[in-house]
Amino acid sequence: MKRNAAFFYFIGKRCGISPTAIATYLVTLLTISIGLGSHLCTMVWAASPNPVIQSDPSLKQAKPNMQLINANLQFGLKLFSTIAKSNGDSNIFVSPTSIAIALSMLYNGASGTTQQEMTAAMSLAGLDPKILNEANQSLQETLKNPDPNVSVAIANSLWSREGFSFRHQFLRVARQFYDAQVTSLDFASPDAVGIINQWVDENTQGKITRIIERLDPNDVLFLINAVYFKGSWTNPFDTKLTAQQPFYLTNGTSKQHPLMSRQGKYRYYENQQFQAVRLPYGKNQLSMYVFLPTKNSNLNSFLGQLNPQNWNQWISQFKERKGLVKIPRFKLQYEIELKNALVALGMKTMFDEAKADFADLTSEKVKVDSVKHKTFVEVNEEGTEAAGVTSIGMQVTSAAPTTEPFTMVVDRPFLCAIRDDRTGTILFMGKIVNPGIGIGDWGLGIRE
Repeated sequence: MKRNAAFFYFIGKRCGISPTAIATYLVTLLTISIGLGSHLCTMVWAASPNPVIQSDPSLKQAKPNMQLINANLQFGLKLFSTIAKSNGDSNIFVSPTSIAIALSMLYNGASGTTQQEMTAAMSLAGLDPKILNEANQSLQETLKNPDPNVSVAIANSLWSREGFSFRHQFLRVARQFYDAQVTSLDFASPDAVGIINQWVDENTQGKITRIIERLDPNDVLFLINAVYFKGSWTNPFDTKLTAQQPFYLTNGTSKQHPLMSRQGKYRYYENQQFQAVRLPYGKNQLSMYVFLPTKNSNLNSFLGQLNPQNWNQWISQFKERKGLVKIPRFKLQYEIELKNALVALGMKTMFDEAKADFADLTSEKVKVDSVKHKTFVEVNEEGTEAAGVTSIGMQVTSAAPTTEPFTMVVDRPFLCAIRDDRTGTILFMGKIVNPGIGIGDWGLGIRE
C-alpha cells in the first residue's frame, strides 16, 4: 500500500546580522526560517517511524471545536486559491491541516502586529489562544486512527541550535498541546543536516528523504509538523478494469494515461459547472472528493468559486446514486515556498527583520526567513496513504434531481481533496492538471 504524509518545516534566523483499493501518498513539509545574529534551529520532532499524538486521554471523546474547524477551512481555501492563482497550469498538492497546525504552534510565540496579522490571515479572531491550543489538541486526537482500515498520524517537533533560549511558556504549550519533542542540536556539526533529514524520512515513511540541504550560519529554529494518512477504499477498484485512455491537457493536447474504473453506488453531486463524487475510505469516515469541471468550463473557472460558503454548500448536496467512475492513477511531487502566499494573505511582518515580533517565543530578535512546503502523493489501486475567500458572486445552479445512473470520466484537469467527514477537516487538497504515473513521470511543481 502506498503512503501519504504531510510536513510543515520552520527555520529560524537571527535578525540584523545577516490491488483492490486505491492508494494515495502525500508528504507535505513546511519550513519556516527565523533569522538571528547566531544560528538557532527549533523543530517539532517525533522519534517514532509512525508519528502519533500522545494527547490527554480525556480528550479522546471530546467534540472538536467547530470555530477552529471553520477557521482552518477558511484559511486553507484562501491559501490554496492564492497558490493556484500564481501557479498557472501546474499541479498543486498541499496539506492545509499540516500548515495550519504548524502555524498554530508558531502563533503561540508571536506578539504585537505579527500576531494580529496571523490572527486575521488564519481567521482566528475571537478564538482565545488557550482555547486554540486545546482545540488543536482535541482535533489531532480526533483525526488519529479513525478505524482499522484507515490510519492518520500527526507528529510535531522543534529543533533549536545549542544555546538558543525559549520562553518557558512557549515550550510548555508546544509540549502539552502539540506533543512536540524539543531537541537542541549543534548546527555546526556535519551530522546536523542528516539528523534532521532522518526525522523527515522516518515520519514520511521514506517518501521525502531530504528537506534540508545545508544549514545557513543564521539558522536558529526549525518547526516541523508531519501528517501521515493511509487508507483503503471502502469500495475497491478492480485492477483488471484499469485501461489506457486519453487524458486531455490544458494546452489542447492529450496523452494516454491509465484510468481506474468502477461501477456502483456513490455519493454524487453535479451542477452546470462540474461533476463531483465522494470516494470513501474504510468505514466511511474519511473520503476523497473529486471535482471535475464540465467540458464547457475549466478548472481555473471552478477554482474561482472555491470559498468556504460554496464548499460547504456543495458538500451538503451530495446524494447517493448509481454510476460509473473513471479516475486516473497518478503520482506527483510538489514543493513550494509559501512566503509570497502568506504575505498575500496579510502575514507580512513575520518576514520583516525590523518588524517581526516573536517576543513570546524567545528573548532574542528573530524573524521568519522562509516557509517551505513539500508534498508527495500517489493514487492507485492499492489504497491511499499520506505522510487549508470571499465569493466572487457566481451563483451555482443545481441540476434537476435525478436517479438516473451517472457517468463521470475524469479525463481532464480536476480538483481532489482528502477530507475527514466527521469534522470537515481537509487533510490534503490538490489541483491535478497532468497526472504522472511513476518516478520518472511525476508532475513536479516548485515555486519560489
